Amino acid sequence: MSKFRTKELSDAQFESNNLRYITVKSKNLKGRGDISVFVPSDKDYKDLPIVVLLHGVYGSHWIWSQKTGIHLKMKSWIENNELEPMIVVMPSDGLWGDGSAYVPHYTGVDFEKWIVEDVIDATVELIPQASETSKLFISGLSMGGFGALRIGLKHHDKFSGVSGLSSITVLDEMKLFVEEDLEEYQQDEVTQTSVLQTALTHKNNLPKFRFDCGFDDELIEGNRKLHSELEKEGIPHVYKENPGKHEWIYWETHIKETMLFFNQILKES
Repeated sequence: MSKFRTKELSDAQFESNNLRYITVKSKNLKGRGDISVFVPSDKDYKDLPIVVLLHGVYGSHWIWSQKTGIHLKMKSWIENNELEPMIVVMPSDGLWGDGSAYVPHYTGVDFEKWIVEDVIDATVELIPQASETSKLFISGLSMGGFGALRIGLKHHDKFSGVSGLSSITVLDEMKLFVEEDLEEYQQDEVTQTSVLQTALTHKNNLPKFRFDCGFDDELIEGNRKLHSELEKEGIPHVYKENPGKHEWIYWETHIKETMLFFNQILKES
């Protein structure tokens, strides 16, 4: 029985470049949500790992593929045996304002549960190469990095690995990018507003995680502070700084490090 009242999956005869498209009606969104999915070519694949890849402000489900060509890169990396075959799931954030921050809103719309529950359920239900036993990973850029790090560390029972690129590290940093008032993002728990507080709350059960940021990124100081505080608390993680700004060429260049990080976790499991 389907977990969704309505669902749509693109027709294989019209798809290209290993991309499939899903739209489902979500109770958590109180409406429909869109998902782009990269699926490796071999139809006989089963139980493939799933990487949930979150976009930043202003974006949607298509932006990772159409700004970085991640689907083409994944195909090449898999064919060249640099990566194990894995599915990359790229959902919209729910399309609220300039960005939902992937948190629950006081209006009753839960953008976190959309990612943690609906996106994964839709993938398992509609993509034959995925299953309930598929290992799960999560990553994202900027606002999506905040979502990936906070959600991935909080839901450590689901995710085997977590990564953030150029990440917002505290919810207040959303004000650098959005026109909506921060009051709209109000949360009752501090773990909903801070990657560090989420890590501290779950420090005994954390999955392996990493994050990186460009030297010239406006979010670099927040990332450095997060790295420093995690080190003080003795929380294992990987942190890297690279040349670059808060821009697509940085994310296109460095997403491979994230995929290799997840690939290593798969090899070790």
